[in-house]
Amino acid sequence: MEADTHHPRETNLSTEDRWDWITPVFLLCLCVMSVLFIQSAQAYDGGNEWKRQIIWCVIGFFIYFGFSLLDYKIFLKYAHILYGLSIFSLLLVFGGPKIYGASRWVDLGFFKIQPSEMAKFATIVMGASVLSRAKIGDLSDSLRGILRLSLCFLVPMFLIFLQPDLGSTLVLPPIAFTLLYVARIPTKFFLATAVLFVALLGLLGLDVYRYYQHKSENLRTSEPVVAYEDNALLPLKDYQRKRILTFLAPEIVDPQGIGPNWNRIQALIAVSTGGVSGKGLGEGMQAKLGYLPPAVAHNDFIFAVLAEEWGLVGSAFALFAYAIVIFGCLKVASKSADLFGRLLAVSIAVLMMVHLFVNVGMTLGITPITGLPLPFMSYGGSFIVTSFLMMGVVQSVYRHRKEFLV
Repeated sequence: MEADTHHPRETNLSTEDRWDWITPVFLLCLCVMSVLFIQSAQAYDGGNEWKRQIIWCVIGFFIYFGFSLLDYKIFLKYAHILYGLSIFSLLLVFGGPKIYGASRWVDLGFFKIQPSEMAKFATIVMGASVLSRAKIGDLSDSLRGILRLSLCFLVPMFLIFLQPDLGSTLVLPPIAFTLLYVARIPTKFFLATAVLFVALLGLLGLDVYRYYQHKSENLRTSEPVVAYEDNALLPLKDYQRKRILTFLAPEIVDPQGIGPNWNRIQALIAVSTGGVSGKGLGEGMQAKLGYLPPAVAHNDFIFAVLAEEWGLVGSAFALFAYAIVIFGCLKVASKSADLFGRLLAVSIAVLMMVHLFVNVGMTLGITPITGLPLPFMSYGGSFIVTSFLMMGVVQSVYRHRKEFLV
C-alpha cells in the first residue's frame, strides 16, 4: 500500500494527539479491581496471589508502554520468527510439570509460564502477516491465502488441544474467521464453513450424547467399566465431555449439585445475592466461606466475586471498562494506515471479546466452563503480560495511524 512508504510527521504532533490515553486509564481501573477482588477471593485460605498480581500488572504496564513506542510493522518483518518460537514453546510444555492433569506450563524455576497465551498473539501476528501479503480476489484467487492461514492456525490449535486446553483452542477459530472477513474473503467461503461448523456441532452433540449413554449403562451394570475413548467420535477427554454435558443437562449429570456442577451453582449464588450495590468489598460470603473454591475463585470465577461484592453497579462498570478497551481496538483498526495494522487491532479485539464473553458466561451459566481467564482481572502472569503486550501493539497502530502520514 502507498501509505506504507510514508513516515509520521513529527513536527505538527503533540503528545496528546499521538497517544490514546483513555485505554490505559481503563486498563488501570481493571487492574485495581483485579487486585482487590483477588484478595477477597482468597480470604478463605489466606493466599497472597494478590501481591503477585500487583507485580504482574506493573510489569504489564511497562511492557504496554514499551511496545507502544515500537513501530508495529516490526512484527510484519519478524512474524515467522515469533511464530516459530511460539510453536517451540508449545512443544516444551510436554516435558514440563502436570497441574490438574494438564501440561500447560514451562517451569523456569522462579516462576512458570503458559506458552499458549503468547502463542495466541504470535498466531495473530502470523495470520495478519499472511493475509496482508496474500492475493485476495475471487474464491480461487484467495484460496492460497486461506490455506496458508488455515495451516498457521491449525498447528498451534492442535498443540494446545493436546495439553489439553480446550478453552484456549476454541479462542483461535473466531480470530481466524475475523481475519478472513476483514481481508474481504468472498462470502462463498463463509457459507461453506458455516455448513461445516453445523456438521461439526452435530457430531459433537452426538459424541456427548453417546458418552452420556455409555456412562448410564456402566451405572446400571455390575460389569467392569469400559473406557468410552475406544468408541469415541471425537478426541476429547472425559472431563471435557463432562463439562459440556454439565452445561447442557446439569440436572442429569449432577442432580444434587455437589459434583461438576458445584462451581457454576456457587457462582450463580454469588451473582444473585450481590443485588444492585453488592455486599461491600471483602464481605462476599461465597469465596470467604470457601463455597466458591479457592482454586478457581481468584481466576476463572473472579467475576462472581466482583458481582457479589459490588453488585450490578460494579459489574456494569467492569463491563463498561471492557467495552471502552475493546471498542478502542476497533476504532484503532478503522484508522490504521495499512491492512496489517487493521488485522492486528481487530484480531486483538476479538480475542478480548471471546475471553470476556466466555468467562462472564461461565459465571452466569450461559456458556460451558472452559477455564478461560478474564482479561486484566483473573490471576495469572502469562495472560496479564501478554494482554498488556497486545494492547501495546494496538497503541502502536494508533500512534502510526493514517491521519499522521503524509
